[in-house]
Amino acid sequence: MCRWLAYQGTPCFLDEMLLQPAHSLVMQSMEATKAVTAVNADGFGLAWYGLLPTPAVYHEVMPAWSDGNLKSIAEHTLSHRFMAHVRASTGTNTSRENCHPFNVDNWLFMHNGQIPEFESLRYNMERQLDESFYLKRRGSTDSELIFLLLLQKGLLDSPRDALCSVIDDIEAEMRARNIKEPFKASLCLSDGKQFWGVRYATSGKPPTLFYKETEGGVVLASEPFDEKREGWTTVPEQSFVDIQGKEVTITPFRCDG
Repeated sequence: MCRWLAYQGTPCFLDEMLLQPAHSLVMQSMEATKAVTAVNADGFGLAWYGLLPTPAVYHEVMPAWSDGNLKSIAEHTLSHRFMAHVRASTGTNTSRENCHPFNVDNWLFMHNGQIPEFESLRYNMERQLDESFYLKRRGSTDSELIFLLLLQKGLLDSPRDALCSVIDDIEAEMRARNIKEPFKASLCLSDGKQFWGVRYATSGKPPTLFYKETEGGVVLASEPFDEKREGWTTVPEQSFVDIQGKEVTITPFRCDG
């Protein structure tokens, strides 16, 4: 399972979250403690907002701990809102196109989890994309496909409604194929102004998700990054997270399917 982190608040250097903490995201790429897969070595990605409405994005196929460019970028980049992700592939190849966060215009998306038996569902699900969104597809992951379906389903108008609609469609395809394994996800979205997150599973326990209010802002993450792990709050299962400024609102998230 992948690990990810999102921060918004007072501008800070990226390495304050990604490298400096004792259990930083880069350390988690070597030894995650709250994931089925401890090592996340199938590439990584980093995206941050600055003065422009669209984000800067950096993807690499090497493990996060082995890329000197990441260290240099993180130590010298100041941002008020950024997202980072270390990847453990669930079957698709390791390539820059398959690394999170995914970006279209001002939007970013990253995801931990998977659509079970994705290859058997992929054809029908990709056919649901209108041509304009299909042509934006660069990689082969289920995560990127979810993102494009969200954009098509009205993400710009209501992230929550778009998420419900797409998850309903995924679970309908699973039922049609008699797939019993649950769909699971912890995910994060941003339009450059705020964050939305979801912790969800069709059944059973979804991937972990936590948040922490810092002196300068809010962090949303797959697992805590500091050694003592103080001040972190677990996002409940089946929850929708809305983060505007430093205000975190968590509400139950259930789909109709």
